[in-house]
Amino acid sequence: MKTPFIRLQEVVFAYDGGPRVLDGVDLELAPGGRIALTGRNGSGKTTLLHMIVGLLRPVSGRIEAFGRERCCEQDFHEVRRRAGLLFQDPDDQLFCPTVAEDVAFGPLNLGKSRDEVWERVRKTLEELGLSGYEDRITYRLSGGEKRLVSLATVLAMQPDVLLLDEPTSGLDAETEERLADILHDLPQAMIVASHDRRFIEKVTQWEVRLEQGKLRPGNRSDGQNLPG
Repeated sequence: MKTPFIRLQEVVFAYDGGPRVLDGVDLELAPGGRIALTGRNGSGKTTLLHMIVGLLRPVSGRIEAFGRERCCEQDFHEVRRRAGLLFQDPDDQLFCPTVAEDVAFGPLNLGKSRDEVWERVRKTLEELGLSGYEDRITYRLSGGEKRLVSLATVLAMQPDVLLLDEPTSGLDAETEERLADILHDLPQAMIVASHDRRFIEKVTQWEVRLEQGKLRPGNRSDGQNLPG
């Protein structure tokens, strides 16, 4: 049996002494696994994704990633290289003047050669239908364009795991369909937090729903729900 990429055990989290947002969450993501994470606004989906990469720390419980328990900031450096997080708000992800610079930022910081990085930038943008966007000014892009460029910054890192927070937000129907086709064909394991049922049933294998701090079986029409 393969070791899970991600394993959460009895994870508890609350903001500033408030009520528990996560209340004993258990979750495993195996290599090749694709999990839809659903729930109402404010249910804690974003919190859960941020906890996996160490942007938030649990009050109690255990987080394992890539075969090791992760506790302190240094532990999560490797996790952030191998698990690509797509933020819910693209403006939290994009900070360079041009599209090409944003997409190149991560690979350059991994120590890749400039030739390799720019080829990766070109290929990633091409796959997302963004060829010709290299010199576009990031802050002038539409909301949907920013969403796709944000995804490009994640995919350019070639992570083992994708953590996607509302990836279809701001996309028109045609672009959403193209994105679903792209994600469907990628090799990475994924956790996709989304309200878009048609989208998640196309790109994921199972669903869990976050309710009152607990993970429960989802509501997929095809019945592919992880047991509670």
